[in-house]
Amino acid sequence: MARRIILAIAALALAAIQSGHAQAAGAQRGIVRVVIETERGNIDVALDSAHAPRTVTNFLKYVDAGAYTNGKFHRTVTPANQPTSSVLIEVIQAGADPSRGAMFAPIELERTSDSGLHHRDGTISMARAGPNTATSDFFICIGDQPALDFGGRRNSDGQGFAAFGQVSRGMDIVRAIQRLPANGQTLTPPVRILGIHRQAAR
Repeated sequence: MARRIILAIAALALAAIQSGHAQAAGAQRGIVRVVIETERGNIDVALDSAHAPRTVTNFLKYVDAGAYTNGKFHRTVTPANQPTSSVLIEVIQAGADPSRGAMFAPIELERTSDSGLHHRDGTISMARAGPNTATSDFFICIGDQPALDFGGRRNSDGQGFAAFGQVSRGMDIVRAIQRLPANGQTLTPPVRILGIHRQAAR
């Protein structure tokens, strides 16, 4: 009798552990982790392919092709260097190795109204000109930036930008890059990207 009770308790404990593992796996479903290695330090990013699949797929094409090796953080946007804009934002922007060009076709804009993602402190998002023009350039938000969401007033088209992940570690590096010397919004010199790589699943 005692043996059966012990076995039953063990079975329940095992079921609880398996359930916890399943819940943890479910919570992480669709998350792809990458590290942006720069000459100033590393920035870890969790990409949300569940909510922004087109954008994450595009970004990872450039990552897997090695296109960001020798790319650059080339732009810093601060409250002090936006004299022609009435809607101020704070971001740093980076792109692939300029010699590689736009390796893949521009992607359709995944609006925040569709993805449910928003431009918060540490959000990674795709830079663009008009809608459906994003290729390899991306930016990282410093502070919450609702003006970059769908319906925001930073761009006159009101379509916003495609948020697709979140910095999980390294915002100190992001902020340090934002504070570097710049000619207007152009970092002088730019900060070299040593590479962007996928991280092993945790």
